[in-house]
Amino acid sequence: MNLETFFEKFDLFADCPNAVQKMRELILELAVQGKLVEQEGGWRDDDTKPFPIPGNWKWDTLGEVAIIVRGITFPGSAKSRSPGDGLVACLRTASVQDEIDWDDMIYVPKEFVGREDQWVKTDDVMISMANSYELVGKVAVIRSIPMVATFGGFLASIRPKGIDPFFLLYFLRSPGMQRAFRESSSQTTNIANISLGRMKPLPFPLPPLAEQKRIVAKVDELMALCDALEAQQKEREAKRSALAKASLAAFAEAPSPTSLELLFHSSYAIDPADLRKSILTLAVQGKLVEQDGGDEGADELLARISSERNQLLESGYPNPNESAGQLRKQASQELPELLSALPSGWQWATLIQLSLLVVDCHNKTAPYSASGIRLLRTTNIRDGRMNFLEPKFVSEEVYGRWSQRCYPDSGDILITREAPMGEVCVIPAGAKICMGQRMMLARFVKGTIDPQYVAYTIMEPGMMDRVQDKPVGATVQHLRVGGIETMLVPLPPLAEQKRIVAKVDELMALVDRLEAKLVASREVASRLMEAMVAELAGRAA
Repeated sequence: MNLETFFEKFDLFADCPNAVQKMRELILELAVQGKLVEQEGGWRDDDTKPFPIPGNWKWDTLGEVAIIVRGITFPGSAKSRSPGDGLVACLRTASVQDEIDWDDMIYVPKEFVGREDQWVKTDDVMISMANSYELVGKVAVIRSIPMVATFGGFLASIRPKGIDPFFLLYFLRSPGMQRAFRESSSQTTNIANISLGRMKPLPFPLPPLAEQKRIVAKVDELMALCDALEAQQKEREAKRSALAKASLAAFAEAPSPTSLELLFHSSYAIDPADLRKSILTLAVQGKLVEQDGGDEGADELLARISSERNQLLESGYPNPNESAGQLRKQASQELPELLSALPSGWQWATLIQLSLLVVDCHNKTAPYSASGIRLLRTTNIRDGRMNFLEPKFVSEEVYGRWSQRCYPDSGDILITREAPMGEVCVIPAGAKICMGQRMMLARFVKGTIDPQYVAYTIMEPGMMDRVQDKPVGATVQHLRVGGIETMLVPLPPLAEQKRIVAKVDELMALVDRLEAKLVASREVASRLMEAMVAELAGRAA
């Protein structure tokens, strides 16, 4: 198979992540290995070198085919953002993009240019010598010089000696060379540094000059095809986005499994994360299921919750040492004005009005045990579920001490205060857990609230808009107990809550299945592309 066939089959793997970028990398890899243009004769294979090369090529070093010059140094106080007398333009790491950026320049006194070779010259390949690990080694060629300029000490000029500057550029951009730059760099906290001493001995595959020019022409031709494919992809993505937006709006008007499946059409598949958000928003707006006038209204439900809560608290539940009067006071919250309209039979309420109690965890240290009661931390609540990542345990004694205010029980909901805020889950039946720090617990009067419905209202994207007591904290923001207590909840009748939960569960399960199909499709595209790349590069698939 040749590259032309590869381009013709692009649609087969267009959904592979970074498909065009991978094609660009393949082109450069084939170019520097002598596999991009026709060769006559055999191949030269040396186990000490990175790869075989054509028989009329030879191995050299980067230091032999180019002069490498490090840029100038100067104090930060000497630079200026504006030109002036005695100042010269100075390239810096931000100047090295796909092409040299001559628009955003700094200017330094001319006397800091200590040597003639520190002036920028046409055909220099500028390289970022100190940058983040992802950006160190980035290169661009000087095609023309619009102004007299030097370059700073975090850059170097790789100046070709008798070789085509664009063949040098493409070699330096090839995946193997970019990997070599990063792997040979020294690392500090945030910066990777490439040293001249490690650059000069790097192996360089050297073709005859005429072949260098043929390779450059072929690379340019294929990169232009990549540009065209990239433009087509962007145009297609714009159309897909418009179709997806319209389809999502149609789903919002008539949410059902059938209309949801239509959203996963191959020509405009919507991000599953956006679908999940849309489902939750429709749920709290009362648009997922039909209202039933025979259901107990939310106003009656709230009155029943208040009555049963007061009876329980007066009896000393859950802890005789807690002040029932204070909890009742917390439960009587005034609602703000200008709340949006709700469906018939619904009512706005604060979370504390729905709850038997809301408590947080004040424990500041975690004396872990090798086994015992599982400690639930903020990292163990994601996407509405408890997880078992990095499980931690506490002893029965610690569990008893930390749970004095309220022992977590099945049906309680747990809400994270920070890291991140607002993650929520319902404690499943049979789970015995200890609530960790930066966590809050809400418990409901049995038979009055569906905990999963409340969890879905907290997971809904607009939840923070319904938090009246906003998060606090200068460095790390966190929810206060008062913030979550006064969070506004759109409350439907209990029977409707259960219908909403069943519908959300049904639709979310469908999204999970459809997402799995999308992932599988993309994996097939990725494997196909990898196999085709392997074939073209002469590797075993």
